[in-house]
Amino acid sequence: MNITLEQAEKAIVAAKQKATAIDTKMNIAVVDAGANLVAFGRMDGAWLGSLDISIKKAKTARYFDMNTGSIGELSQPGGSLYNIEHSNNGLITFPGGVPIKNANGEIIGAIGVSGSTVENDHTVAEAGASAI
Repeated sequence: MNITLEQAEKAIVAAKQKATAIDTKMNIAVVDAGANLVAFGRMDGAWLGSLDISIKKAKTARYFDMNTGSIGELSQPGGSLYNIEHSNNGLITFPGGVPIKNANGEIIGAIGVSGSTVENDHTVAEAGASAI
């Protein structure tokens, strides 16, 4: 199963609404089950440097089917995934990437958000993922 463009756009709208509510500007990327970019939104004034980060967060969340913050915890020195961020042409292992599931609980894609604190990035990504 793959996320549809309509679902991806719905996730971006929900994420943008959350970002506006917490007064931040975000780059928001949605990938399908194959980690291919389906939709992207850059809020006016969002950092250009966060564009690539948001896409890599979405891909990282899909590659490993878990929140990027969880991967970050496992990738610390001495952790079971230490140095994993150097694989797959670069991963992002801090919060802001969240898998997206359908009504049956199957992962159909992922959302990646970047442009603020990692706490805000995660909050906005969760809002987008929860819209599906």
